[in-house]
Amino acid sequence: MDTFNQQQRKDLAAAYRLVALFGWDDLSSTHISARMEEEEQFLLNSRDQFFDEITASSLIEVDSTGHAINTTHAVVNKAGFVIHSAIHQARPDVGCVIHTHTQAGMAVSAMECGLLPISQHALRFYNAIGLHDYEGIAVDLDERSRLVADLGDGEAMILRNHGLLAVGKTVAEAFSAMYYLEKACRAQIDAMRSHSKLHYPDEVVCQYVYDQYQSYSDYMQYDWNGLIRKLDRLQPDYKN
Repeated sequence: MDTFNQQQRKDLAAAYRLVALFGWDDLSSTHISARMEEEEQFLLNSRDQFFDEITASSLIEVDSTGHAINTTHAVVNKAGFVIHSAIHQARPDVGCVIHTHTQAGMAVSAMECGLLPISQHALRFYNAIGLHDYEGIAVDLDERSRLVADLGDGEAMILRNHGLLAVGKTVAEAFSAMYYLEKACRAQIDAMRSHSKLHYPDEVVCQYVYDQYQSYSDYMQYDWNGLIRKLDRLQPDYKN
């Protein structure tokens, strides 16, 4: 049976491959991390690898100072360290953090209105999504406190003029949050592009749907298990 760290490596490698498969990657930019069993250590991608190249063994262990452990061939992404270390240090409940620069995510991040409650997917985040103002490329350690404050205890955040961020207790939960957030952003862009008047559900209904999502979470693991089966068929080398 795999140890906790071994399973984290496999799940995180799977998340990288799936992000690439869904077209959410951005060359060697953006990053996904997973907490390790050792305190204040997490797994991250080496900056010199594309997402579709990542395997369980190629992920690097990063310590609380931003240095790669037990490897001499790794390029730590400074922005990746700043963003992910901030959340892992402040949120012990978070096991995985996903950050993307998708077309739809960047578009919504540039909208003053933010994410609109106009789709069922968007209602998963109703009144519960963080907003973080753009401060430039996230290489300043001082920004970590503001990232954490803006995320709060939520599972998702829009980085203004930048992109999207999602977290979860497990890789499966974080991936589910990002999937819903990405779909909600795409639906919003498509709806706004139509130039039709948008219909907003009643606020009571919006809150009800949000509460429904909070009370039922089994679907996240079911979806993840299906995604792993898909990846095992298409790209089984991610586990190497």
